[in-house]
Amino acid sequence: MTERPILGITMGDPAGIGSEIIVKTLSEREYYDMARPVVIGDARRMEDALRFVDKPLEIHRVSSVDESKFTYGTIDVLHLDIQGVSGLPYREVNAVAGKAAVSYIFKSIDLAMSRKIDAVVTGPIHKESMHLAGYKNYPGHTEIFADKTRTDDYAMMLYTDGLYVIHVSTHCSLKQAIERATKSRVKRVIQLAHDMIETYGVKEDLIAVAGLNPHCGEGGAFGEEDIKEIVPAIEDAVAEGINVTGPIPPDTIFYRALKGQFRVIIVMYHDQGHIPVKVINFEEGVNVTLGLPVIRTSVDHGVAFGRAGKGYASAASMKAAYRLAADMAYRKYYAQET
Repeated sequence: MTERPILGITMGDPAGIGSEIIVKTLSEREYYDMARPVVIGDARRMEDALRFVDKPLEIHRVSSVDESKFTYGTIDVLHLDIQGVSGLPYREVNAVAGKAAVSYIFKSIDLAMSRKIDAVVTGPIHKESMHLAGYKNYPGHTEIFADKTRTDDYAMMLYTDGLYVIHVSTHCSLKQAIERATKSRVKRVIQLAHDMIETYGVKEDLIAVAGLNPHCGEGGAFGEEDIKEIVPAIEDAVAEGINVTGPIPPDTIFYRALKGQFRVIIVMYHDQGHIPVKVINFEEGVNVTLGLPVIRTSVDHGVAFGRAGKGYASAASMKAAYRLAADMAYRKYYAQET
């Protein structure tokens, strides 16, 4: 890249593995070659995480992105002084940790919306800690970003090994997922997928849509949702010039994708997409929120309390999320300028 995007990396829950996996990622020079990172979190927690890498790194505390050095060997940390964070134990649910994690997210959104940073890479948060801190209306990162950016139409996308898997619904009951698989929602997600392809230059532009029921309902024998909701949505999208096909039976769609027939897949609910993605490559999955006015990627795992503060957490997903954010930001903001 001739121009390196600025990435804001939120530290996540201070009691989890966020600081460790960020330090492990930024301990490798290649990540500075592809982007200019600044961590949004707690400088003292980041300093503690330096003991998990055998390299001469230092923490550079800044009060604004403009003060960052963006130099390998120095990790710039936009320090938010949340009372009580410095004394937090690892591996415990805590309201202070939840408050801090959400504060880091809020700050990253403000920076992204004002283009002080080009993309956000989010570290893992603990939903119970977040709810203890009073943020009970947010099921997770996706909803926080949607609320703070005033985005009504958005979708979760998982990325791994060249596959883009976009969800019609995510964190809800299976009954609710069926109810949400409406023509209008499926059509909107197809449009979000198409916009993603156009914006970020995905070469394989065919969008494959999974059915909801076994065998896509088998002509109505196993449910009529595919016939009444999904098929009309696809037909409307095709009429508008979008390269989309389906519905394809859920039990074969990923097999066909791995054979190279398509790279962009729309699934109807959480487990229909998450299970195959995690089987394909559990460690390097990346979570992306489509439809936002800002770029946001994230690790596709939790705070891993069982490993936090011990030094052996895997940074594979953080590295993958960082690489994808750098690529997306470059394609969106810089590729046309060079």
